[in-house]
Amino acid sequence: MPSVTVSAEGDFLTLTLGTHCLRFHAIWLRDNSSDPETRAPSNGQRLIALRDIPADTKIAEAGLEGGALEVRFLPEDKTISYDLAWLEAHAYDRAQDAAAGWLPAGVEPWDAGLMAAVPTGDFAALEAGGPALDDWLGAVVRYGFAKIVNAPVEEGGLFRVVDLFGHVRETNYGRHFEVRTEVNPTNLAFTGLGLQAHTDNPYRDPVPTIQVLYCLESSAAGGENMVVDGFAAALRLREENEAYFNVLAAHCARFEYAGEEGVCLTSRRPMIDLAPDGELIAVRFNNRSCAAITDVPFDQMALYYAAYRRLGEIIDDTAMEVTFRLNPGEAFVVDNTRVLHARKGYSGEGTRWLQGCYADKDGLRSAYDARRRQKLAEAAE
Repeated sequence: MPSVTVSAEGDFLTLTLGTHCLRFHAIWLRDNSSDPETRAPSNGQRLIALRDIPADTKIAEAGLEGGALEVRFLPEDKTISYDLAWLEAHAYDRAQDAAAGWLPAGVEPWDAGLMAAVPTGDFAALEAGGPALDDWLGAVVRYGFAKIVNAPVEEGGLFRVVDLFGHVRETNYGRHFEVRTEVNPTNLAFTGLGLQAHTDNPYRDPVPTIQVLYCLESSAAGGENMVVDGFAAALRLREENEAYFNVLAAHCARFEYAGEEGVCLTSRRPMIDLAPDGELIAVRFNNRSCAAITDVPFDQMALYYAAYRRLGEIIDDTAMEVTFRLNPGEAFVVDNTRVLHARKGYSGEGTRWLQGCYADKDGLRSAYDARRRQKLAEAAE
């Protein structure tokens, strides 16, 4: 049976649920009150600031009633009810991930083994919504990329892909850009050269977090698309040589693009980006856009370059890549903070025409989480 005890000073309580003993501070509980005076019932946003909660908030008493935790706070003399399942789901009194580079639940690293099961959605089914869209959005969240097939072969069709989950992010390239052979191109992406796997636009701050590539023509030989999981590459680097991982995470690289008149985009960010608690949150790798690295101390520069080289070798390893050919009416979406994309070289004969655009990951995560919560709410009714 669940039970609850309050510390002698009233500064925290201990909730026992089965074999789990979870401690919660008084100020944390009060800040996370769900009563209508604290949070708006319509959207759950706080109606008060932390300054409105007494700094000396204590727990006067606590008990269990009807599957809920009842807590009376002083000096407000205010009683708040908490759902036990919500408290268990949001418990912070637990073992924290210690190793730098940990990934949250639901994010799955992958390598070439995913080739046999590339996450794919049928365009008509995705536009219809329902389980097909749920599964496809979930695949992008889990793997960082997914394909779309049977889409219309029409210019601007990629905007309908973005409409599935969010909004186009316009850049100096416009709302979208063309990927086809050009004479005297301003960007190597517009040639028939093969490209090393890379994340796009690391010179932007913030970087575009979602990229869509949509195929309209594909009769040239070659030009297969490749994707590499940057998270898996970074974790492999950590397993091989932790010092390499640490030096790329500890120092910023610099990125730059100035290929158009009036444009000079620069950023300063690490190639392996960690949150303060060690979560692996982003990988930036783009040899074409890497500027002179000047933020690494002299005594670390040789190590840094050795790590940079090795990360590139891992990314280039065919055991890490998933390769597929985009045919007209097919597209793929990548999480540009995680998944590197590339293409093999293609011949000058025939045609190869893709359209690309950027969007933001918060929109895709919002669409996925909102649909998931709605399903959970319906199942609970």
